This record gives sequence, C-alpha cells and structure tokens, in this order.
Amino acid sequence: MPALFDKHGGFRKLHTFTLATIVQLETLRFCRRFLTFDHREADAKFYDPKGRQYDQMTQAARSGRQNIIEGSERSSTSKDTEMKLTDVARASLSELRGDYEVVILDRGQLPWSVHSPEAKAVNAISLDAAPFADDMVHESAKHARNQRRHYARWLDADDAVVVANAMLIIIGRVLNMLKRQIESQGRAFEETGGFSERLMTKRIEAREQQQTADTPDCPQCGKPMRKRKSAKGDFWGCSAFPDCKGTRAK
Repeated sequence: MPALFDKHGGFRKLHTFTLATIVQLETLRFCRRFLTFDHREADAKFYDPKGRQYDQMTQAARSGRQNIIEGSERSSTSKDTEMKLTDVARASLSELRGDYEVVILDRGQLPWSVHSPEAKAVNAISLDAAPFADDMVHESAKHARNQRRHYARWLDADDAVVVANAMLIIIGRVLNMLKRQIESQGRAFEETGGFSERLMTKRIEAREQQQTADTPDCPQCGKPMRKRKSAKGDFWGCSAFPDCKGTRAK
C-alpha cells in the first residue's frame, strides 16, 4: 500500500527549475538592458512607452519559476494540483517565448533557424547534475549561476537579437522538459492515485481493522466474522461466505 503522503519538494535538483531560474534572471536583465520607456533614445531599442512589455515579460518569467516551486511543494497532498501548476508554468513560459519572438521581429529580423550554427550550439549545451544535498538554497543558487556560464557567450552579447534568440532556445528546452515532467506526474497518479484516493483506502482499512477487533472468529475456519441479518434475527456469519458457512448466535 503506498504511503498516504507523497514526497514533496526536491524541485531544486530539477533541470527545469535551474533553467527557469536562469530564464527569470536573464529576463529581468534583458528588460533592463534593452527595453526602454524613452522614445528619445538614439539606438533602436524596443519602444515600450507604458512599460507593459517589461511588466508582462518579467511576470511571465516569474510565474514559470514560481509555479514549478508551488507544484512541487503541493505534490504531497495533490497530484492533480501538482500537474495543474506545472502546466501553468509551461503556459507562462510559452507566453514569454512569444514576447521574445516579437522583440526579434520588431527589429526586422527572424528567429534563428533550428539548423543554424548558433541554434545548434545553444541546443548542444548539457547541464551539470545538481551536486548539493543539504544547503539547498545557497547551493541551488550557486548551481544556477554556474549553469548560466554555459550560455554566457550569447546572454552577454550587446545585440538584443542574439540574447533574445538564445532565450528562445533555452525557454523551448524548459518547455520540453516540463512536458515530460507532467507526463511523469500523470503516470505516478495512475499507479498510486492521489491523496484523496489513498486517504479513502486508509479509512476503509481502519474501519475493517476496527470491525475485526470487535468480532469473534469463525468456529469452522477461524476467519473474522461479520454481522448478518435474517428473518429469525441477527447472527454472526463467516466473512469468507460462501466458501465457509460457519455461523454463531449473537
């Protein structure tokens, strides 16, 4: 019988969380560097007179990371909620990806082709395994910073289009990982059920154990007996009926 509560947390060791952390930090940095509210700027920065693009992008990046955290923390009592929040993370990051596409298009350029050398180089990067065990907050932040260095060549570029293209690929990678994560969560739910299902099973087991403690054993097979009713009144009948027809008077 599965435990009543699933393990929860553990999100800091997920590649999805590490990349989502990089995405949120780099989106904040991107918006500070390349989005401006001042139409008098001499360069061709993305014009966002009311700051809505800045706000939407930073909020979408935040939602992606935070919903991974919340989904992981809720996994102990609700697989359904865990899956929904993971899906919200995907939706938020998909929205953010669309914003980066618009930044590129607004500058008169196209996103990199998946067959381009630049896209292949970013896609070829492998993340290191999370090495930490106890100092989780400190070590996971350090880990994210170390993994960011793999992408520094593109993320530190002075050209907003280069940075935006790299972010498109990184976000796409997170989305694919989150899709597999949701599928894994669904399989776990099929195999062990959710908290509500396991709670009901535990309650049934407890009732049966209580009933067993208060009932006599069958005189024929020794198994617990159950209360039965008949036209002649109540009696004890064997729980193994009809294989065993042992009875006792009440």
